[in-house]
Amino acid sequence: MEFKQIQELIKIINKSNISELNVEDGDFKITIKQNQSEAPQYVAVPQVMPQMMQQQAAPAPAAPQSASPATAAAPQAAPANDKLITVKSPMIGTFYRSAGPDKPSYVNVGDEVKNGQVLCIIEAMKLFNEIESEITGTIVKVLVDDASPVEYDQPLFLVEP
Repeated sequence: MEFKQIQELIKIINKSNISELNVEDGDFKITIKQNQSEAPQYVAVPQVMPQMMQQQAAPAPAAPQSASPATAAAPQAAPANDKLITVKSPMIGTFYRSAGPDKPSYVNVGDEVKNGQVLCIIEAMKLFNEIESEITGTIVKVLVDDASPVEYDQPLFLVEP
């Protein structure tokens, strides 16, 4: 096996969820292991942090009156999010907005969706699972990039009923 082939294998492993790869080519044997300490990067913590910051920021504006221009924006943003419904991932997998690279997205921002309409696909263990809407409303925001890994219960879409 050539050095360039080994480099390509390492690049592929780094971009995937594979933790270990063993390759045997005649007498040549190689094992490539990925560092397991990087796994927490896939945890959906950033989605929780803004909510915690909003909850902590809400009581603080009442005391300082000099910060009224900065605090005026926060209360206006919160009511807009109160009526939005978050569509969350029912499984771990890879998120796809369309059935194929040359196909149009199932839904886009501003689209009206109905109960039972397909919103996206999540690939898990080589199975493509259609994720259907459980509500009727309008897509306000797509929270995940196409072909990105998603975790269980990770927010995918914001829908205004």
